[in-house]
Amino acid sequence: MGETNMEQTPVKPKREMLNYINVFRGLAILLIVAGHTMQFGTKGTWINDTAFEILTGGTALFIFISGFLFQHLSDKFEYKIYLKKKWINVILPYIITAIPGIILCFTMPEAYGNPFAGLNPFAQIGIFLTTGRVHNVPTWYIPMICIFFLLADLFIILERKKILYKFLPILFLITFFIPRVDIEPSYLTGMSYGAKYFAYIKYILNGFIHFASMYVLGMYFSSFKEKIDYCYKYRWILILGMLITTGADIYLNHTFHIMNNTISKIFLTLIVLGYLKHYDNEIKNCNWFNKSADFVAKYSFSIFFIHWYILFAFNQIFKVSKVISVNSVNELFSAIGIVSIRYITVTLVSLGILYILKQLLSKLQVKNTRSIIGV
Repeated sequence: MGETNMEQTPVKPKREMLNYINVFRGLAILLIVAGHTMQFGTKGTWINDTAFEILTGGTALFIFISGFLFQHLSDKFEYKIYLKKKWINVILPYIITAIPGIILCFTMPEAYGNPFAGLNPFAQIGIFLTTGRVHNVPTWYIPMICIFFLLADLFIILERKKILYKFLPILFLITFFIPRVDIEPSYLTGMSYGAKYFAYIKYILNGFIHFASMYVLGMYFSSFKEKIDYCYKYRWILILGMLITTGADIYLNHTFHIMNNTISKIFLTLIVLGYLKHYDNEIKNCNWFNKSADFVAKYSFSIFFIHWYILFAFNQIFKVSKVISVNSVNELFSAIGIVSIRYITVTLVSLGILYILKQLLSKLQVKNTRSIIGV
């Protein structure tokens, strides 16, 4: 009887991570760190506009991967279990790794850029955690991605009814016509605390609306993985599209202060996806590269959580600004050198700290280090 029951309810094999998506995840976090560490050029110049266009926007790739992996694992989707896992593996490490940023907001409010300094400390903590942007700039992504988590059941229902992907053209139009807004503490001068908080909430909602197309696009290519081959087949068309949209965005930003670099990153996403899948076997056979990419990919979420702190420390120690100004050819070469060193330092120090922390937690017999530091 026991054997019969087991035959009737076979255990589903665990869905493995696709190697090309794993490598993609590693490359995406490297682009995100580059966007935060390699900014140079005096504001309003062609150099600054070009650097900003090319190096920033890695969030689009990260969101695409999130959508891809969500659909890839959706065959065993159960809403309550899904939310519980997200709480353990995303929200908890987010809260724990927020501690250094919160301390910096309280102890170095001006240098760190805390527009809520002076407000009740507990209210500040609530604001920091629900917006992400203040205490740890890149982690505005967490409140935004939580909206996707909460809507997960709706995404699954729409996909299974074969409705979801019909919305892609509309979602792309939204991405095109509703670019990301910018927000810095200096923009909020003179506002009440409530108005400032509302501005950050609008920033989160804007991100969700703007990037919804990338999330659903990730789901689409996960659902129809064979279509990824077309990304490689028509790679030259995609490359041309990326170059045109990149050039157009640089021009529009410089001339009219209108910017939407997600458009060029859509092309970049499809190009990288196509190449990685096409050369997947070659990448697997290149042992050193595949292992390196896998290592970075495993630590990608953790790097995302802590690299801003390392960047802040680097800037404070070496007395350099977040964006290195350029007013001459000599300064250009100097700036490129500084941001390159900063990028390498922030990446390696982040990886080193996380590796040591993971080893220490493992020696302390912590079973799920991912719930603490994200890996």
